[in-house]
Amino acid sequence: MCKMSKKMRIFAQKFRIENMMAKQRKGTERTNVDKTKKSSGLTVKEWALEDRPREKLLQKGKKELSNAELIAILIGSGTAGQSAVDVAKEILNRSENSLSKLSRQSIKELTKNFKGIGEAKAISITAALELGYRLLNENSDQKEYTIKDSLDLFNFISPSLIDLPYEEFWAIYLNVKNKVIFKQRISSGGLTETGVDHRKIFSTALEKNATSIAVAHNHPSGITEPSLDDKRLTKSIIDAGKLLRINLIEHIIVGIDGKHAPTYYSFHDHGLI
Repeated sequence: MCKMSKKMRIFAQKFRIENMMAKQRKGTERTNVDKTKKSSGLTVKEWALEDRPREKLLQKGKKELSNAELIAILIGSGTAGQSAVDVAKEILNRSENSLSKLSRQSIKELTKNFKGIGEAKAISITAALELGYRLLNENSDQKEYTIKDSLDLFNFISPSLIDLPYEEFWAIYLNVKNKVIFKQRISSGGLTETGVDHRKIFSTALEKNATSIAVAHNHPSGITEPSLDDKRLTKSIIDAGKLLRINLIEHIIVGIDGKHAPTYYSFHDHGLI
């Protein structure tokens, strides 16, 4: 009986020691989780729904997500002290909440200006924004467009010109009813100007049997006010077209206004065509 009691006491003591060690391990694990939640923001399951954009998209649909939440999905994870949504909000805030301004930042600028944004995340952001512009461009290509005024031309060609860091010059070829037959990039150049080949413009017009044309180019600075060279170029295209009986009906300059929204200058609306 005494031997049995001694064995039971040893067993009970051993059980207590193991139980204490288990509690210590559990406490340490809980502390580590708490530290992770506080410091890294990477324990996604513990976040509120607004900090879990993937789950919010699944539950409520893509239209319910803010721009910051969509960007957070692209970058995937946050940094020490910030969730992915927090990082995305900082990116947008420093871009004045403008996707257009954000899209003009290079990969090098994104990695330099924002903590936690490495090359892979910067590439994801850049690629997503470019896909958005290509979608706009694809939609315009698939529709039958009629150019009745400067706004029609802007809506048609702006996806090809918005936010480019260099100048491009495009020609749009129209039939007798002002329906778009074809569009063509005429030239691509530097920060302040690009050379325009009149022969290229009008040889394509003759090839496509166009009865009129419209042209457009962008100003990387965002300022749409035409330069003296822009005005001279417009007049020279008008004069060349008269010889071939192909009218220039519009020339627009695409840029960005003070609120970082796409805008344009119309030569026709200002009485220059």
